[in-house]
Amino acid sequence: MGLLVVKNIGLLLTMSNRLAIADAVVVIKDGVIEWVGPSAEFDLDLYQDCTVIDADGGLVTPGLVECHTHLIFAGGRSDEFEARATGVPYAEIARRGGGIAKTVKATREASEDQLFELAVPRVYSFLAQGVTTVEAKSGYGLDFDSEMRLLNVAARLDKATPVDIVSTFLGAHSIPAEAKENRAAFVDDICDRWIPEVAQRQLAVFCDVFCESIAFSVDESRRILKAGLLAGLKPKIHAEQLARTGGALLAAELGAVSADHLDFASKQDAKALAEAGTVGVLLPGCAVSMCKPDFPDPKLLQAAGVKIALSTDYNPGSSVTLNLPLMGSFAMAFMGMSAMEVWEAITINAAAALDLQDFVGMVKPGYKGDLVIFRGADPVGPFYEYGGSKVAKVIKEGSVVVRRDPCGGVTI
Repeated sequence: MGLLVVKNIGLLLTMSNRLAIADAVVVIKDGVIEWVGPSAEFDLDLYQDCTVIDADGGLVTPGLVECHTHLIFAGGRSDEFEARATGVPYAEIARRGGGIAKTVKATREASEDQLFELAVPRVYSFLAQGVTTVEAKSGYGLDFDSEMRLLNVAARLDKATPVDIVSTFLGAHSIPAEAKENRAAFVDDICDRWIPEVAQRQLAVFCDVFCESIAFSVDESRRILKAGLLAGLKPKIHAEQLARTGGALLAAELGAVSADHLDFASKQDAKALAEAGTVGVLLPGCAVSMCKPDFPDPKLLQAAGVKIALSTDYNPGSSVTLNLPLMGSFAMAFMGMSAMEVWEAITINAAAALDLQDFVGMVKPGYKGDLVIFRGADPVGPFYEYGGSKVAKVIKEGSVVVRRDPCGGVTI
């Protein structure tokens, strides 16, 4: 990998205790950050045979971390977006064969190679926005073979692209049509056969469950997540998205790495999550795709001491965006978050939501050499100019993997 020096950094957001360094330099050796500091303390003569990147006075941050996606699926549901926009209720959309069931059908019919080919450009779209680590859930197979196929695709993406793909098993995403008459047997199968196989084949780091009245109960979710823990899979949970059902308290009880959505979380939930050290992942893109004006409120969680991460929740139904910085714009405009809170939420806190806070999400010696160079040094700029991209270069483990020209052209 060699030696890379990034100089002429207008402003470096290290994300280490909110330390910002003006006129900074970063040195990356063999893919790992070796030195960080002001240019006045840097001697280039000490680094022979290095590659030098000029940041042109721009803002530099850690590589962004996308901590909640449903990346791998087939088919689309644009018709449902229009239906919601024109007032058609979800129950009617489901009656027409829409919702998760529609994506499950299309995904089951796709081959592993087809799913891989569909997912690759999605990964590169994230990368072009500065995202160097992406979590990818299964959950659109909902039978044993299909779920294994989705996790196989995630493993292939990790090897085939520059982005680090972190896999999550979400076999408990919904009850498929064929299991509705005997959901207990479906839960048994997830716990007794699917999870042990995922663990034995090392196909996932996390076990997730959709704990809602329309999906899995608290008791079912507890059993599934405990089975995951027994097999060595760390718990995550979709909680309190549609109503307060007890998922956040379950997350705290089990010491989940993250609890995601939390739109209807209470003060009691926030206190429990903070005490458990569980990261709260908020997903503002859902409000847009679901045609609802209500965005999640971070203030309740922050007041209790919960770390807040932001994510796109990229999926074909309820949040159809690959633009993580745009979630920062939404968080500032509609959720009352400051720019620094947003940067934390898409770097170090998002890394914590993947239990990677000791490896990515900060510009600090010993961390992976993942950086984003933005045009202009204003730390508010990437969120202020929303919807586009101010990314100039993306560096992954000491190698430049994305270059954007001023007119928006991208070379990967």
